[in-house]
Amino acid sequence: MPKLKVKKDDLVKVISGKERGKKGRVLSVFPHENHLMVEKLNMIKRHTKATQSNQGGIIEKEAKFNVSNVMVICVKCDRAVKVGKKRLEDGKNVRICKQCGEILDKN
Repeated sequence: MPKLKVKKDDLVKVISGKERGKKGRVLSVFPHENHLMVEKLNMIKRHTKATQSNQGGIIEKEAKFNVSNVMVICVKCDRAVKVGKKRLEDGKNVRICKQCGEILDKN
């Protein structure tokens, strides 16, 4: 499985496309497709037919972004940063901010 530097619940900033400059929280990550979904960004409309369980109509939902179009936001720097990896003394691998060295993973 390919390793991505973005995880679910990360705060990200969109760096290219029609949503450029906007920030949001990652809802889900699809590593094999190299895509992710960001909360309330890249909204699309789907026309659905009525069924017994749900009413038909036009539904707005989030579409996928390519991972290359977003950058993780560091809490300490408060800006979009590159992500690196570091091994701690206890043997754990964590993601770090390349600018300030802050650990991005919530433990």
